[in-house]
Amino acid sequence: MKTTMKQLISTYDNSVLRMQVLVIPALLLLTRLWVSYVFFNSGLTKIAAWSSTLYLFEYEYQVPLLPWQLAAYLGTATELIIPIFILTGLLIRPMAAILFVFNIIAVISYPLLWERGFYDHQLWGLMILINIIWGAGKVSLDHWIRSRVINS
Repeated sequence: MKTTMKQLISTYDNSVLRMQVLVIPALLLLTRLWVSYVFFNSGLTKIAAWSSTLYLFEYEYQVPLLPWQLAAYLGTATELIIPIFILTGLLIRPMAAILFVFNIIAVISYPLLWERGFYDHQLWGLMILINIIWGAGKVSLDHWIRSRVINS
């Protein structure tokens, strides 16, 4: 009886490990794709209507410690540049950390998000946090570079 139970537990554990080999890289890639898409599209919207962006930063957003003009440029640049790093999985942990802080600042700076989009920002924050903790996974430039450096 004990041997059968041990075999059953061992079989289960091995099955979970095999599944994780496939699922974890897919999950990490999915979170990177989703977050990159959302923030990059937001950056594209900002540059497509730059006068509206400047208006929002001057009158609507309340970015702490920065002049509104600088906040507009930095915010737009962050939304256009950092998602490329996240998408490709290059320098994922520092880039994801920057985007995580940016996401928090966005929520703090725009009080209307608390009513309308706070759930979205929580979800994106969780996805970003997953990549900060576990990295980009096997489908990333970080993994590719690391495998080239270690194997050479």
